[in-house]
Amino acid sequence: MQLMPSRIKFRKSQRGKMKGNATRGNYVAFGEYGLQALEQIWLAARQIEAGRVAAAHHIGKHGRLWIRVFPHKPISKKPLETRMGKGKGEPEFYAAVIRPGQILYELSGVTEETAKEVFSIIAHKMPIRVRLVHRKRGL
Repeated sequence: MQLMPSRIKFRKSQRGKMKGNATRGNYVAFGEYGLQALEQIWLAARQIEAGRVAAAHHIGKHGRLWIRVFPHKPISKKPLETRMGKGKGEPEFYAAVIRPGQILYELSGVTEETAKEVFSIIAHKMPIRVRLVHRKRGL
């Protein structure tokens, strides 16, 4: 089951700018380890779900996984072999706007070695570079 908003105010959105680093969601808040994005991208709902399924399959019932991103942005697309004009295309899928520094997934209840394995599996599902980060003890 792919993630998508249950209700939205507007069906279609403009593309917008993806400049700068993440100012929110850029630290490990819930778990002990986090997977941090190092590039900017629109992360599709199916890519987020692929990472979740792979991680859940690997950790089983030993740890807890948090998904820190949600696909709010509708991405529209015109059908193939359609002439120019006649308005904007229909929403094709939903995506999360990811900026460098944003935490994508968090994990707790496992050892550091297991966390590295799980995040390595998730990293192979992601179309961008990511890195493992630890929770800061001062928080």
